[in-house]
Amino acid sequence: MVCPSRREDRERFEQEIHSSEYKKLLRALQRESPFFRRFVTWKDVVAFMWAGTSTDPRKDEILRSIFDAYTKDQDARWHMIILVMFLPGLECLHVQKHRWDPDPEELWSNILWTALEVLSRIDIKRRPDRLPQKIYNDTFHRLYERYLGIWERLGREKPVDWNELVALADMKEAKAHAGKFDCINFFTHGFREEKENEVRQLHGHMEAGRITEADFLLLVGTKVYDNSIAEYAQKVGLSYQAVKKRRQRAEAVISSFLGEKR
Repeated sequence: MVCPSRREDRERFEQEIHSSEYKKLLRALQRESPFFRRFVTWKDVVAFMWAGTSTDPRKDEILRSIFDAYTKDQDARWHMIILVMFLPGLECLHVQKHRWDPDPEELWSNILWTALEVLSRIDIKRRPDRLPQKIYNDTFHRLYERYLGIWERLGREKPVDWNELVALADMKEAKAHAGKFDCINFFTHGFREEKENEVRQLHGHMEAGRITEADFLLLVGTKVYDNSIAEYAQKVGLSYQAVKKRRQRAEAVISSFLGEKR
């Protein structure tokens, strides 16, 4: 998929964070946090964030420090730094969701705006850890909601996406679909692998007859992909209490099974 602006934005963003003004921001963090003293430039910080998986607690430490600095001075350049950290994942999302928009430039623009909206809403007091997963998950869901509104206005049927394939338990097809993309970066690789494992475990419980398909979809939607019970209840047309009780029963069955195994 050709999208010149995606390549141009990457080059422009990476060049921007290497300017003298951004160097001052790094020096300020180094005075506050000893962890940042191992990095000479923002390029070094970004390289560290792109390596490994999303579960590395040091990546939470980096993001918390940056979000805390933004809270204090409201300097939008902090968000630009995080955006660069997430560029490979956003580019991967652009490839994966190309069917959502016939205009690749428009899709890329919407992805960037959505990511920035998510960054502006992060509250590290309420969510101090697993920040890479939080940012990715919120970006995906907000982008989906944005396009859901567009599809409804245009009367279009929404395309099937990777997460929906997983939710339908078609694991082989979903994994093959996901494998077409080179998304090895600091959060998409670790995040997706982690989610696949969670879904696979729940699918095993369903196949064994411990939970129903409805229970499986409920647990995937609320535990794996972090929809709130209220959001899920609204989507499926049930009351909050009904969904809450159903999830509690399903969780109790799984916990009982795992307890017996121990």
